[in-house]
Amino acid sequence: MSSVAVLTQESFAEHRSGLKDVEITGSVPEDEAYIPTYLEAFPPLPDKGTPGEKTGEPAGAWSKIRPIKASVITQVFHVPLEERRYKDNSQFGEGEEAKVCLDIMQKTGAHIELSLAKDQGLSIMVTGKLDSVMKARKEIVARLQTQASATVLIPKEHHRFVIGKNGEKLQELELKTATKIAIPRSDDPNANIRITGTKEGIEKARHEIQLISAEQDKRAVERLSFEKAFHPFIAGAYNRLVQELSQETGARISIPPPSIPKDEIVITGEKEAVAMAIACIQAIYEEKKRKTTTISVEVKKSQHKYIVGPKGNTLQEILENTGVSVEMPPLDSASETIILRGEPDKLGPALTQVYAKAKSVIVVEVIAPAWLHRFIIGKKGQNISRITQQLPKVHIEFTDGEERISLEGPTEEVEQAQAQIQEIIKDLMARMDYAEINIDQRFHRHLIGKNGANINRIKEQYKVSVRIPQDSERCGLVRIEGDPQGVQLARKELMDMAQRMENERTKDLIIEQRFHRTIIGQKGEKIKEVRDKFPEVIIIFPDQQQKSDIVQLRGPKNEVEKCAKFLQKLIAELVESSFSISVPIHKQFHKNIIGKGGANIKKVRTQSLQFYLDFTLLSWVKRRLYGLPRKSWRPSLKIWYARRESETFEFVFL
Repeated sequence: MSSVAVLTQESFAEHRSGLKDVEITGSVPEDEAYIPTYLEAFPPLPDKGTPGEKTGEPAGAWSKIRPIKASVITQVFHVPLEERRYKDNSQFGEGEEAKVCLDIMQKTGAHIELSLAKDQGLSIMVTGKLDSVMKARKEIVARLQTQASATVLIPKEHHRFVIGKNGEKLQELELKTATKIAIPRSDDPNANIRITGTKEGIEKARHEIQLISAEQDKRAVERLSFEKAFHPFIAGAYNRLVQELSQETGARISIPPPSIPKDEIVITGEKEAVAMAIACIQAIYEEKKRKTTTISVEVKKSQHKYIVGPKGNTLQEILENTGVSVEMPPLDSASETIILRGEPDKLGPALTQVYAKAKSVIVVEVIAPAWLHRFIIGKKGQNISRITQQLPKVHIEFTDGEERISLEGPTEEVEQAQAQIQEIIKDLMARMDYAEINIDQRFHRHLIGKNGANINRIKEQYKVSVRIPQDSERCGLVRIEGDPQGVQLARKELMDMAQRMENERTKDLIIEQRFHRTIIGQKGEKIKEVRDKFPEVIIIFPDQQQKSDIVQLRGPKNEVEKCAKFLQKLIAELVESSFSISVPIHKQFHKNIIGKGGANIKKVRTQSLQFYLDFTLLSWVKRRLYGLPRKSWRPSLKIWYARRESETFEFVFL
């Protein structure tokens, strides 16, 4: 597979440095970019020698050209637990974090992989082209990490160098540090630059801005390289020593934060001030290098975060108390080795403090059946809230589907919380039970009932909790939890309901809709007689607006068959004793037939003729048809039918 590469300024500079027998002439200032000639950038290929001819040295300058770096890169970085925006691990890989990453991948074209570290921090691997990776990292930091802000003060005239031409330098800096940098407008007297992002990003951005400012400062600028391990001694606990040096000498001293793997310390200011600062720093370095020694200890990776402390405060505390620097392995490293550097007589107390901090927090697991977890938590989390309010430093975590409950915090408080949770478990186990029954999923909605009527009645009557799985789960397991006696009674009732439904049958009868009203009767009197005759059968008529002929019967198989035969016999009698004719009547006369408030049509229905009209078209009618002998209808109806074939009334005689 071919590899695509990008020619950057650095790789091109390396390429130029390897060219042989090429002279660069002209008076071009060193601080300006040199533009090479075509021959310098693209030297000719060497002449082809005769077969078998050996040359002492490779001809031409191509032998010196160094390979260009691949365009696809991978970056791995870590988001500590305390800085995670979404801390719910129960939906890891499916929750908000996954949605955010998918959105970022679509926007930037980079590939993102998430994994959960042992310390519950987030390890993120981003792969893609350099530009895509930098944009993706900035988006990830902004959307998955909690944001902080800080200000850095540099001279107003240096702001334009931070912005760069067309804002390119500022954009590059924001991508590099994954922060948002707000620079005040030129007409704003405020010189503070605000940086928003993660703690690590803010430190990097502040350092870079100070370097830019130092480069542009007309005063002296000195860069000193000291081993990174000795930077804590130069900075002092909580950076107090370097701040005192700055105040005493008047020089600005910029030490890269621990997260930046740079040895260079930049000092700017008046020449005399810079010289004094250099002398002081050099003296500290030489003294510490001469007097200090190191010891290595192994501490479980899960306990490293307790040694570091929030925002590294515990490390600073140990340095302040003992004068010993504690070097931690990178978060993305599997190493458990911690290095202590200091004077021999101070290493012992420092080691004691390291072990004390590591063991200051313990993790304990309490075992309880998974089904009991929600009862331990309590309604709206009231049980756990009561414990955490009493013991705020204890973190309690329940794992779905597992029987363990994790407690993390100071030893004393964790032991108290453990005792309280075990007491709750003991109480619940003494007075609670559960049962599981397998019921065909097609019966679940009948168990629940209309608006939950059936299941709510069972819950209330037996004081139990019943969990019926959703249709999407495709599972028939119904779980009952609560008082042991109530669980057994609820189980029996649900099993009986399921058994009845197993023997239940549904049958559809085809009955013309025009007969539905007759079967139901006035105010439902006739259908009530049928239902009283077959009490175990549910008879469902379709809504009039559906215009359906299907009447549904549901109940025990034998009873449904008896009811169906009874209704079929009733329908046969209705059909035999009734007939219908269609009467065409002009639309404009319908009003007269209906009458005011339906008075005429009601009168017709109450006549000894006993028929009703089913209007297929509602309009007006002039001719009044009630009160006429039945035989006298036919001639006039035939005439109307001949004239207005499409406008029809249907007369049904019973």
